[in-house]
Amino acid sequence: MAAAARPYRSQNWVLTKPAARGRHGIVVSQSREAAEAGTAILEQGGNAADAAVAACFALAAVEPWNSGLGGIGFAVVLKAGEGRAQVVDFGPVAPRRADPADYPLTGEMKKDLFTWPEVVGDRNIHGPLSFCIPSSVAGYAKLKQAFGSALPLADILQPAIALARRGLPADWYTTLKIASSAAVLRLYEESARIYLPGGLPPVPPYQGSPGFMTLGKLPETLEHLARAGLDDFYSGDLARRLAADIAAAGGVVDEQDLAGCKAELREAPTIDWRGSHVVHTAGGLTAAPTLERVVAGMADAPIDGDGPSAVWFAQLSRVMREAYRERLDGLGAATTAKEPGDTCTTHLTVVDGEGNLVTVTTTLLSSMGSRVVLPGTGVLMNNGMMWFDPRPGSANAIAPGARPLCNMCPVVVTPRDGGWPRLAAGSSGGRRILASVYQTLAWQLDFGMDTEATAHQQRIDVSGPDSTSADLRLPAETLAALEQAGPTTLVEHAVLPINFACPNFIRVYRDGAEGSSDAASPWSAAVAAQH
Repeated sequence: MAAAARPYRSQNWVLTKPAARGRHGIVVSQSREAAEAGTAILEQGGNAADAAVAACFALAAVEPWNSGLGGIGFAVVLKAGEGRAQVVDFGPVAPRRADPADYPLTGEMKKDLFTWPEVVGDRNIHGPLSFCIPSSVAGYAKLKQAFGSALPLADILQPAIALARRGLPADWYTTLKIASSAAVLRLYEESARIYLPGGLPPVPPYQGSPGFMTLGKLPETLEHLARAGLDDFYSGDLARRLAADIAAAGGVVDEQDLAGCKAELREAPTIDWRGSHVVHTAGGLTAAPTLERVVAGMADAPIDGDGPSAVWFAQLSRVMREAYRERLDGLGAATTAKEPGDTCTTHLTVVDGEGNLVTVTTTLLSSMGSRVVLPGTGVLMNNGMMWFDPRPGSANAIAPGARPLCNMCPVVVTPRDGGWPRLAAGSSGGRRILASVYQTLAWQLDFGMDTEATAHQQRIDVSGPDSTSADLRLPAETLAALEQAGPTTLVEHAVLPINFACPNFIRVYRDGAEGSSDAASPWSAAVAAQH
């Protein structure tokens, strides 16, 4: 009898990622250059909110497939010395002229990314009718206004402007990300001009510098915002140019949508963690309600020993599958309207020398969002309409001004006794976010793992009610327990395919902090301010 084939592995190495430690602040991002942009602001006297804003704008230039000026998101902020966090909500909102009739169904089910009905021309997935109102700039403005220091906006935007002027590094990872979206990028003139020189993804040379790609009018747009202020994105000259480009492309987001776009500030809902800690979340239509369900379901899970046992993992697998069943059936998205697997979000976490904590998750939804770069501004727009079920009258349906269910889950954790350490965490990766955030917290709060052990611990993923994915490096006993608990697939934690979310986090002590990022994310880094 022939032996069964071993699971395929795309890599034959052991990856590690260094943590950062310091007393003057830390920025952790999926892009080292964005983290450095944030720490530069800390070193100029800015605080955690200023640094987060600087890093978010920098990400538009150095990680454009995941976030940018055309995106949306959520932030959770805990000021030093306070016990309750606040939420900056700049989540997805459909335009006021959103019309279900613009998304006719083919009569087929989507075969690759979706389990909901297919729309003619995939117009809810890419192109101008896939845009939700771009609220990221409003969110960053609210973050700066409510929590920032007196450091001028122009100074905060300088790192992003410099990076945009230099251009996007055309290295192997850029090639990989662009190639993954090339089939759709080529459909849109400005996107193809920027990202597909000569009609193909950029290929770095075998030796020397990879070279850099200028992202259309993005540098000029960032310089304009530095001069005119962030409100100009919604009610000034820049807003008029955005609306004109969207109208010319055939979209329905207009000047009225932009003028009405506001980020909301509210108190963060909380979750009790085994009576010892409080988890501050973004609440609402994020993954927070489902996180609360998982925390409750794991309250009696065994936490004895040096780390999570096979029994612990099996219980988490069962609890998460049931939590997803409840989420998809009852929180606004039916099981026939699940989110896609290629969601490409970004997350960053910041602490300053005073102990102020900011955790931000921001996204274009799909990798490269709508795949449409607006030629007059260089803004790559989101494809947030893909979050909605396209069937008229269904749960989570398309409607003017509607808000869909999404999976972002930035969190801050405080000890119930007011002590130390405090934590801030979050992740990118669509429906994989929830599992990674829970496990990142559990490793530290329940099992006492240090920063580097937490960052490198093997995980499972549960992204729906039907099955579990398990890192094939987990112990054989754990894998056997998972398979006994339910359908389980062994997968690799690698750059691509992306089988696990990309978390990052910061632990804050009375006299300093430390932070870390996901080892499999090539560009990610935790960077400490030097003074």
